[in-house]
Amino acid sequence: MSDAGSDAEATQALAPIDFSTHILSLASSALVALGALPSPSGEEVPVDRETARHLIDVLAMLEIKTKGNLDDSEHKLLASLLYDLRVAFVDAGRK
Repeated sequence: MSDAGSDAEATQALAPIDFSTHILSLASSALVALGALPSPSGEEVPVDRETARHLIDVLAMLEIKTKGNLDDSEHKLLASLLYDLRVAFVDAGRK
């Protein structure tokens, strides 16, 4: 069996990327790092606040760099994710 066939299947399984999907992916990774979501493999991973902080900072940078260029739903999603992640980050520091 060739690798080309499995590569084509994997490519077809991935949804087209858009801004909302990208920031949701970053936010999910931050929540995994904070221990608020299980890892995609289902394994328990240790809390990694530095990785979470980095991902939150990336999302904050995207908020600044995209100001005025997002539609209303994208802007609200990003603002909401940032708020929730910042609260989760503070909560993780209290544990």
